[in-house]
Amino acid sequence: MAALLSALLIFTGLSGLQSITTVSEVSVKAGGSISVPCLYGAKYTNHVKYLCKGYEWISCSYAVKSKTTDSSGRFSISDDKQRRIFTVTITAQTPQTHNFWCAVEINNGEDIRAYFQLSVTNDQPQLSVDHQEVTGFSGESVSIHFRHRISGQISWHTLGGSFVKEPSGTIEGTTVTITQTSQTEFTVTLSGLRTHSSGWYLCAKGDFRMPVHVTVKERPSTTTLEATTFVNILSSTLQAVSHTHVNTLSSTLQAVSHTPVSENYTTVQTESQSCCRAFIPPQSLIISGTLLVLLWMLALILWFTWRRRKQTKAQPSAAAVAEEELTYSTVSHIRPPNDRGPAGSEDVIYSTVAQH
Repeated sequence: MAALLSALLIFTGLSGLQSITTVSEVSVKAGGSISVPCLYGAKYTNHVKYLCKGYEWISCSYAVKSKTTDSSGRFSISDDKQRRIFTVTITAQTPQTHNFWCAVEINNGEDIRAYFQLSVTNDQPQLSVDHQEVTGFSGESVSIHFRHRISGQISWHTLGGSFVKEPSGTIEGTTVTITQTSQTEFTVTLSGLRTHSSGWYLCAKGDFRMPVHVTVKERPSTTTLEATTFVNILSSTLQAVSHTHVNTLSSTLQAVSHTPVSENYTTVQTESQSCCRAFIPPQSLIISGTLLVLLWMLALILWFTWRRRKQTKAQPSAAAVAEEELTYSTVSHIRPPNDRGPAGSEDVIYSTVAQH
């Protein structure tokens, strides 16, 4: 069977169909999952990629295709067109050897593909890693811890490119150091990382490979960290202030309109508390602050309107009461004889006095 497989691989390579680079054999413990990268040529960027399950290509069946989902939940696929790598993730269940093909659809032609085996065990896999996804910072180093139960030399490879054998070497300006820490464990340390060091790598021991994805970032500056801390503090403060202001505004609107609004504002509080548990971008803070200002302006307008109506109703009532309290009296004054006019006439002066 192995001879047949080797002959098949040689045939596909000689015929130009072997245009995908991937692992040869990987291992995982039953119940776990493993991601396998498949590198393809630039001319296949916009083609459909898929994972085919089966030992023989002619009879293999689709496991998952790009832009689709697997109903069983055991397989997934993603395509990084910039790096020209599609990644298949397999959740292992049955302890046995499984056969897969990374493949690319070719319109009006035979699909290109690359074969690999997945060995599923009940105990420790032949070669495993603590984390398939690791992150480091530019100019610094990162260590990756492996376990194994097979013999063979250890080497570190780029996907489809150069490699370093133990104990050390350099790949694209990054120093690779392989250290055997025990009979069943070893560590690969990458030093002098650069942002272009990001990507998929393969750790090899014997016939087995273990894919590891390394992401290299720029370490945040002190200013950035201080800004992040400030925003986090501001977010917590906004949460507390929003809680107080929303309760006050709710009471004011209830007094003015006699309409219950506590239910609506309880929803606002819940949403505010939920979003503020995580990092809040500055744009969200500006929007939240503007909303608070608008709500306060609305409350003030309603309050002034209510007071003005109350004053308008009170003024006519006050005028009526004042008019009712006025009393009028007439007083007559008779001039003395010396101040009178012609004989026989009396001068009488009338005056009206308003009294409260």
